[in-house]
Amino acid sequence: MATSDAPIEIGHVALTVHDLGKLSGFYQRSVGLDLLGSDSETARLGAGGRMLVELRRDAAARFRSPREAGLFHTAFLLPDRADLGALLDAYAERGARLQGASDHAVSEALYLSDPEGNGIEIYVDRPREAWPRGAGGIGMTTEPLDIADLRRAATGRWTGAPAGTVVGHVHLQVGAIPEAEVFYTGPLGMSLVTRYPGASFFATGGYHHHLATNVWNSRHAGPRDYPATGLAEVALRAEDAEYERLAAQAGGEGLRDPWNTRFSVAPKAA
Repeated sequence: MATSDAPIEIGHVALTVHDLGKLSGFYQRSVGLDLLGSDSETARLGAGGRMLVELRRDAAARFRSPREAGLFHTAFLLPDRADLGALLDAYAERGARLQGASDHAVSEALYLSDPEGNGIEIYVDRPREAWPRGAGGIGMTTEPLDIADLRRAATGRWTGAPAGTVVGHVHLQVGAIPEAEVFYTGPLGMSLVTRYPGASFFATGGYHHHLATNVWNSRHAGPRDYPATGLAEVALRAEDAEYERLAAQAGGEGLRDPWNTRFSVAPKAA
């Protein structure tokens, strides 16, 4: 998997939701995740036994505004292009509606959202040696996806997210890019990979991005008020030295960016 050698990577995301059953069913049917465990208040979903999404029910939480800081999308990285082709075939058979399908030069991606408005990307990386590079860093573009070519890559039917599926990156809405860059390259310790108008991309281990921030819908947004639906926290996994550094900063409360988005951290071995 493309992020496995990174000192810091995404473990899972936690989402606050109103309708636990509906959202759990959606992530099983539309993303192909397995239900790893659930009770009346939570559902844990993943692939290959690894949790990727935790849903937390809070009927009293206010509905998050699309203009505030928080989640732009959670991006699920599949192990192989054939997997994404098979998923695209399955969507076509069901008549599912996608919000987008893009070729980013470093990856090929499908976009949708869950019933409570949480953005989702499902993607596959191109080989690292094929990623465009220049003076400004790794080059990412947004071009139309060659749907027919991707569907030809399928070698079988979609049977769910395979083992090896991970949360490849998380894209966040923030209030201002300069402040985001200070936090994500400072306390969080990631490298600034590239910038685009209104957005910055951060990573470790030479990846194209583990985290991204943008102000496309949320410019000048202030800190989030909780409880609210949407992103509850991003759970990071870190190698020993990075884990110790992040854990020392986080204490028992986790790290929070300037918009009150919470990051927890666990060792990769956990």
